Amino acid sequence: MKILFNSRQLHKVLAPWVFLPLFISSITGLLYRVSKDLLGYSREQVHWLMSLHEGEWLGDNGELIYVILNSLGVLWMLVTGIQMFSKTISFTKKVTKGESKG
Repeated sequence: MKILFNSRQLHKVLAPWVFLPLFISSITGLLYRVSKDLLGYSREQVHWLMSLHEGEWLGDNGELIYVILNSLGVLWMLVTGIQMFSKTISFTKKVTKGESKG
């Protein structure tokens, strides 16, 4: 059985799996920075946010895998998202038969 996916199908299949880790990383990174810089919390007080952000709670190997997969997930979603977007936007006006370009 041969299964072929185009980038739109793969984007759709992978998006739910990529969403949660990226969401957790973005929210905890934002909360860490705001808590530390704007609210005046010390690094030790908000370290648990950075631990979640980096996947530290998964152990050394798990943290590395988490960061790599998160990075690849961002890149994949960006590339396939840009491809889909560029296919929906026409940068030049298409000319139909019998129409002039002017």
